[in-house]
Amino acid sequence: MTTSEYTPQYYVALIRRYFDACNAADYDALVDCFTPDAVHYFPAGLPDVPWRGADAIARKWVWCVETLGSQWTIERIIVSHDSSEAMIEWTHWKNKSGTALRGAEWYDFDPATGKIAEIRAYYASPADKSAAINELVDFDYAGRGYHLKSASEAQR
Repeated sequence: MTTSEYTPQYYVALIRRYFDACNAADYDALVDCFTPDAVHYFPAGLPDVPWRGADAIARKWVWCVETLGSQWTIERIIVSHDSSEAMIEWTHWKNKSGTALRGAEWYDFDPATGKIAEIRAYYASPADKSAAINELVDFDYAGRGYHLKSASEAQR
């Protein structure tokens, strides 16, 4: 695929494939979404950040699913029409603790390969371990159609 063939629809599909791979804890599918030297940045407070390299990113997300019961939902995606960048909102469901964290990410894609080269994560609020769901104060998540339960929780 040439650079001009990486359309906004291509990037939307890649982000959705990445989240599907995260939720499935599929190491190989995760690695395939990234350039080998990709970097995933996070706010302060997490150990061993940023995550550097497709291998490290994949291993860390597999660990989250296996250890925290993590699942993610995409709430919104916006892709640039004239550059290889995107922005999303997400919810990270930590099913084993019964908590969730809302946030957003900025994506930079490698124009030569179409893969994710960099992600910058931003949390909606500082992680409050006493809150069942970490989210913006007074934001109408339900009214705007956001997921209010993880897929695993909804099936119970």
